[in-house]
Amino acid sequence: MANSLLTIDMITRKALEILENNLVITRTVNRQYDDSFAVEGAKIGSTLRIRLPDRALVTDGAALQVQDDNEQFTTLTVSSQKHIGVNFTSAELTMQLDDFAERVLKPRISQLASSIDADVANSYKSIFQSVGTPGTTPATSLVLLQAQQKLNESAAVMSPRYATVNPAANAGLVEGLKGLFNPVNTISRQFKNGLMGEGVLGLEEINMSQSIKQHTTGSRTGAHTVTTTVSTQGQATINITGTGTQTIAAGDVFTIANVYAVNPQTRESTGSLQQFVVTEAATAAGGAYTAVKIAPAIYTSSNALATVDSFPQATAAVTFLGSASTQYPQNLVYHKDAISFATADLLLPQGVDMASRQVHNGISMRVVRQYDINNDRLPCRIDVLYGFSAIRPPMAVRLWG
Repeated sequence: MANSLLTIDMITRKALEILENNLVITRTVNRQYDDSFAVEGAKIGSTLRIRLPDRALVTDGAALQVQDDNEQFTTLTVSSQKHIGVNFTSAELTMQLDDFAERVLKPRISQLASSIDADVANSYKSIFQSVGTPGTTPATSLVLLQAQQKLNESAAVMSPRYATVNPAANAGLVEGLKGLFNPVNTISRQFKNGLMGEGVLGLEEINMSQSIKQHTTGSRTGAHTVTTTVSTQGQATINITGTGTQTIAAGDVFTIANVYAVNPQTRESTGSLQQFVVTEAATAAGGAYTAVKIAPAIYTSSNALATVDSFPQATAAVTFLGSASTQYPQNLVYHKDAISFATADLLLPQGVDMASRQVHNGISMRVVRQYDINNDRLPCRIDVLYGFSAIRPPMAVRLWG
């Protein structure tokens, strides 16, 4: 049967299908599509407002104690536009769609997917909960269960939860856990694919991705302490002793002596020191890091938004996770709603050969094609405009390698 000419809509739908199939971490997070840009087209810098759950205090006794709403909002900025170029001939448009996809689209789209995944993996910089031993590749069921423990103590919804790990962690976990599972089909998948698969230790999936990020810690060395007692509810900065012009990197994690995490539902101590993440790089000056920006914000148990059992005190020891100036893989264990990925429609330009836009499963993709009469070629660009954010960091855990 003769091949029919491939249309721009056919190419766009196939490109979007290939992109979805090649996404790893982005496939398992909350994906949102904003159709408010569908007519005019979105622009870099457009923002989406996302509502977070309300939290309130439970009170004793018959007397009514009315509380103000504590409903929280966060914004997600659509700030990343990625595209990949494809230059094909008019003859290639007469190929079967599957052949065209395999030869022309798939090699390029898989690179676009990896680039998007690498961006979303940067969400680790907003996640403060951490397990594992920096410098040691995860290879036991215990470390995955410890990640689940963190999620449970943070009152994260049980399902769906996922893990995305780098190739080294995947190899370590498959080897370390190969004899612990009774289901024959689980062992069979591990043996055949070299991957952990689905339904493991309470996780929907454990996926492997080359896009997992490496975190380089700041140059901070030596002992550190809190310089100023914190006494303000909701404070999101802290002062720490420092040396010379050493640095703290965005994404560094630390604990403070005698400052324990609390369960957000009961506001009682979990027995584990609260972990904080530095959200903006800081440089020491005059013997201190001043107003270091951190997450989560500090609320004590008397507040509906409680994160700690007590305020950090001056001279309390500050302990950073990992050695100074060292790279560590940041594998992730998370509930689907911990990280949000949102796309918006790009404008369909006029005066071109063809343009198409398709949306599927929360991802909007645009393909624009022009004709080069001198070389009988059809240069084509495939674009995705998106934003991402760890909108609920307590529902995610960093698994250090």
